[in-house]
Amino acid sequence: MQKILILANYARGLYNFRFELIQRLINDGYKVYISLPESIEDEKVKIISKTGAKLIQTYINRRGINPIEDLKLMYRYKKIIKDVDPDLILTYTIKPNIYGTIAAARFNKPVIMNITGLGHSFYNNKLSIIVKKLYKYACNTTKMIFFQNEHDHSIFVTNNIVEHSKTKLVKGSGVNLNKFTPLEDNNSDEVVRFLFIARIMKEKGIEEYLEAANRLSKKYSNVQFQILGGFEEEKYVNIIKDHQHIQYLGFSNDVREEIKKVDCIVHPTYFEGMSNVLLEGAAMGKPLIASNVPGCKEIIEEGYNGYLCEARSIESLENKLNQFIALNSEEKKVLGENSRKKVKSEFDRNIVIGHYMTTIKNILTETKGRIEHEFV
Repeated sequence: MQKILILANYARGLYNFRFELIQRLINDGYKVYISLPESIEDEKVKIISKTGAKLIQTYINRRGINPIEDLKLMYRYKKIIKDVDPDLILTYTIKPNIYGTIAAARFNKPVIMNITGLGHSFYNNKLSIIVKKLYKYACNTTKMIFFQNEHDHSIFVTNNIVEHSKTKLVKGSGVNLNKFTPLEDNNSDEVVRFLFIARIMKEKGIEEYLEAANRLSKKYSNVQFQILGGFEEEKYVNIIKDHQHIQYLGFSNDVREEIKKVDCIVHPTYFEGMSNVLLEGAAMGKPLIASNVPGCKEIIEEGYNGYLCEARSIESLENKLNQFIALNSEEKKVLGENSRKKVKSEFDRNIVIGHYMTTIKNILTETKGRIEHEFV
């Protein structure tokens, strides 16, 4: 039985966006190991483990920049790879991508790396040079790199971080159209409800959303601004909980319950790989308002299923929210229907899984052929 090792940094993310892939791998006869920082007691880890995937708990500081910690992570990955002896490794997010791939090279193991977004460190002047050099070093040994949008792909290729021949462009993680489907809500009032779903941090546009909510709540009596997500940056805890025009919903284990009750999903992020928030909202038939940045603009067609605003601009976001508020109920309904149509035709998760399975089989076949040739 061939073995697949998945290196990731967050159980919830792996469950939300890769669960169906893990199921498919196991159903197709692969033995799957997953490296995550959470223990088997974690709710999402329990669900993933029920598929038959085996957990290897691995400490990782997702946002830390301590080089000693990162070196320790790379050595932990080396030990995991030596013990598991996988036939192929999948990596997600920056630290597993870089340190997992470098560790895999030590044992000549093929890696499929996934660039799910460039993140803060890629745009931080102090860190970007180091991150690019590390990525280039790692990319030299990887077999294939999946990119979620053309912008990120172009940056890697034009900066000679990776050879174009080793890349593939896929439509994000896709969305499970059977799970995320339009649901009837029970709102019978005339209130227009906006929902911000994200980790609460500056780069997700939380400050622009808060100020736009403040301005529009003074202008309209029939608007409501909601926030769903955990606090990535603690400075926003009191700001949001004390904000008189914001309804903070906390953290949800099933965002469908919150999405179905609102009229529009708002995502004023600074940068994305491919926004799963928008994909899930669109799959549930919701209009969208988001920043005109890679990872969002591929999902929204201006005036067709939502509106694009200028990133980091309160005024631009406010204008688009105003534009949506001014629509009548039928116009809002059409935007939502168009959202569902778009993700159904372009972002079905089964399409993404198909890319994975084809690439995995090709790499394993190639590797097996090479090994057999070496022993002839």
